[in-house]
Amino acid sequence: MTPDPRRPLIISRAEVSTDTPARYAKQLQAHLGRKLNFSTEGSISTATIGEATGQIVVGDSTLTLIATGVDEEAVAQVEHVLGSHLERFGQRNELTVTWTRDTTAPAN
Repeated sequence: MTPDPRRPLIISRAEVSTDTPARYAKQLQAHLGRKLNFSTEGSISTATIGEATGQIVVGDSTLTLIATGVDEEAVAQVEHVLGSHLERFGQRNELTVTWTRDTTAPAN
C-alpha cells in the first residue's frame, strides 16, 4: 500500500543508552526475524511492520529505535513490537524505551 502524500508522516524515536547496542540490535533482529524481513545497511536495519516501518540503529552507546508511518495505529504497533521486545531482552540491565513522536507536514 502506497502512503497518501497528503497525510502527515509520523516519526517516533526512542534512544536507549546501553553499553552493548550491537548485541541488542542483533538479538532483536534474530528474534523478530522469524516473522519480519530485515534489510541492513551499515548500522541501520529496517523492516516493514504492518503498515509502517521500523528501524534499529546502532550507535556507540545508544540503540535508537524509529517507527515511521502515516497511521497512528500502525506507528503504535511498531513502537510496541520493537520497544516491548527490547525492554524484555534488556530487563536485567533495566533498559527503558521511551518514544518521542514528531509529525511532518504532508507532501502537498
